[in-house]
Amino acid sequence: MNIFRSLLGKVWHDPNAAEVVKISEGQLFLVRSETVRGGRECIYNDAMATIRRVPSVEHNFQLVITRVYEDGDQELLEDEEETDEERSFLICEEMQFRTGTTSDNEPTFVWRDLQGDEDELYEFVAAGTNEPTRAFFETCMYRAMYERKYRQSADNTQDSDLQEFMWQPPAAKKSKTKTKTSRKASASKSEPAPVEEVAAASSSALEPERPEPAKKGLSKDKDIGMPCIFAEPAGLHLWDSDSGEYIKQADVIARVAQNPAGGPFDYWLLASTDDAQVLAHKISSDMNQRLAPRVLSFTWNNISESGQGNSWCLQFETLEAFNDFQRAFSRALWEGLNGISWEKAKYEDQAYVMSSNVEDVEMRDVEDEEEEEDAVADELDKSDDEEEEEYPEEDDDVPEMPKGRNKQLTVGYKGDRSYVVRDDKIGVFSHTGQNQVKYYASISNIATPKGKAFSPKHVMLHDQDSKMILMNPSDPNSLYSLDIERGKVVEEWKVHDDITVDHIAPTEKFAQKTGEKTVVGISHNALFRIDPRMSGNKMVDSQFKQYVAKNKFSGIATTSAGQLAVASEKGDIRLFDSIGKNAKTALPPLGDPIIGVDVTANGRWIVATTKTYLLLIDTLIGEGRYTGQLGFDRSFPANAKPIPRRLQLRAEHVAYMGHGVSFTPARFNVGEGQEENAIVTSTGQYVVAWDFAKVKKGQLDKYEIKKYDQHVVQDSFKFGDDKEIIVALQNDVLAVNKKNLKRPTRASLAPTSGRSRSNIVNTPY
Repeated sequence: MNIFRSLLGKVWHDPNAAEVVKISEGQLFLVRSETVRGGRECIYNDAMATIRRVPSVEHNFQLVITRVYEDGDQELLEDEEETDEERSFLICEEMQFRTGTTSDNEPTFVWRDLQGDEDELYEFVAAGTNEPTRAFFETCMYRAMYERKYRQSADNTQDSDLQEFMWQPPAAKKSKTKTKTSRKASASKSEPAPVEEVAAASSSALEPERPEPAKKGLSKDKDIGMPCIFAEPAGLHLWDSDSGEYIKQADVIARVAQNPAGGPFDYWLLASTDDAQVLAHKISSDMNQRLAPRVLSFTWNNISESGQGNSWCLQFETLEAFNDFQRAFSRALWEGLNGISWEKAKYEDQAYVMSSNVEDVEMRDVEDEEEEEDAVADELDKSDDEEEEEYPEEDDDVPEMPKGRNKQLTVGYKGDRSYVVRDDKIGVFSHTGQNQVKYYASISNIATPKGKAFSPKHVMLHDQDSKMILMNPSDPNSLYSLDIERGKVVEEWKVHDDITVDHIAPTEKFAQKTGEKTVVGISHNALFRIDPRMSGNKMVDSQFKQYVAKNKFSGIATTSAGQLAVASEKGDIRLFDSIGKNAKTALPPLGDPIIGVDVTANGRWIVATTKTYLLLIDTLIGEGRYTGQLGFDRSFPANAKPIPRRLQLRAEHVAYMGHGVSFTPARFNVGEGQEENAIVTSTGQYVVAWDFAKVKKGQLDKYEIKKYDQHVVQDSFKFGDDKEIIVALQNDVLAVNKKNLKRPTRASLAPTSGRSRSNIVNTPY
């Protein structure tokens, strides 16, 4: 094999070459029996095989099989399964790679499907490949296994060093056990990395591994009566509200343990000394967890039964322990949310989940210089903040507020109007400028054309804001058109006899500014267009896509070009270029239900809202043959899915708030011809806004916040304005300038005193 040393020197060490070697023609088969000749299913009739480096993880490689299309055959994608253009396999000894030939003497490569059953094998038939190319590809596979196992370069290997990776049938393998275990290098080479390690790697550069500290007398092997998937020493810290820093409580053994009494996917985070157990917290998304690789820390919140919130921190002693914890915690959380074993997830899906759990942002107790400058500015402005705010004079003739509470807010695209739903009434508010809103009118007694009253489940402005589409919870198969000028429901649109309309969106992002008549809708498992001009049922049959499975779709958003992002309660997101076809991209679920989704006008960014965090996704394809295109138009390569980023509140801020996080659907600021530069949402009594420009630079915790004395029902930017935020509280409606939101501190998060209404219009309607 060393005859290839010169060629290996050219391709193996080129830092700009992601691909090491490629075989351009072949077929991929899945073999489901003990013998390679039986039960063969053709996966790709035309394919190429490539050995690629794993980005950012040294000494790791993937075998990638890519489907090949002839010119003009790209449209066949529409009839195939979603995102099935590539299959990637981590190259490791466990894959039992071997070579062979077909009955026609064509070379083959065979390996185990580590994600499938034990008797499932993949076979790549490299028809037409000459013997030197086949042998070179085989050598590269063994070198990749060597580097992964021993975490060092394969440059100085001899042919004998690679022989241990040449697969032997089980009977023959036993007879050679002594030879394999007598390798001289065993003392100098580390143990093989686990298969999950590549998925756990963060895109950010981690600190060099720290030296092993002296033992402190804690035993991580102590039997605690529960099976553990992780146990390592760590320092346990608790956030102290008075001093504003984490205070060390004890040196502990941190464990991720499975509770048999709660079922196979009931996991708990435990911390104990040799004398006692210090804490036991159930692993769930309510923990508001955050991993910081630069300081080897894990922070989270715990809300007691009495409602008291605390922020805890574990700081690990070594990078290895931190990485092991990340893998164990991510697995435990994912299994608990999805109710299935981690091993059943595809490798690329595991990598996607792992990448979402590590922040690029360093979490530090000491503020950085920029934050210190902000703190000085806040201190200078403190006198202004402490003054009672100015309010417009209230009209003594305004009647008393009717019973009920605000439930929804929708902000107009034309005419400077906002609309707030309260039971069977809709309040109309005008934007008067200077961050004020004023009661304008009310639409009372919402009812069907037949006179049956209802409280809208969801509303959406339509047809240049002259109409409002209402969803009636008692009639999920229909939509109702309300004429805003007349203040009356004038039409019922029966969509379909059997398919419900669970969510709707404009045909394209700015369609509400135009006379566009159609809208798009989703049921729990279908996506379709609705045209109210049609006679009979309003669903357009030619623009309808239904799935057999219960996908539990939970949100839909459109770009300015009419591309669609559809999210689900399972946590997955599908990207469509049009209705009626398969999704171009299907991003796997993290497990948390998505309650809302929004997309930038150009389709580049998606923000999906879960209960405790926002998920930000860049849809730009960064590598492969579709580099530079968006996931709405083309599928991401299987091994290069986007890295999802979590936007969440820091655990110490949640501790100040005193209750858990429950976000409302987040929205970008929106304006035709304007670039999005902010994201706004709310939780409890707080309005929260992120600086999107800073977020795109990796500063994920650059958010500002404002507290009110009532629960925030919903908030959204005024159309065409990235500063004025319209906020619906339970009993009030207000406008607030984004600059009045403050950097989160104990002072800005503390309970407000006195009147907290900022330009509130407390108006009955």
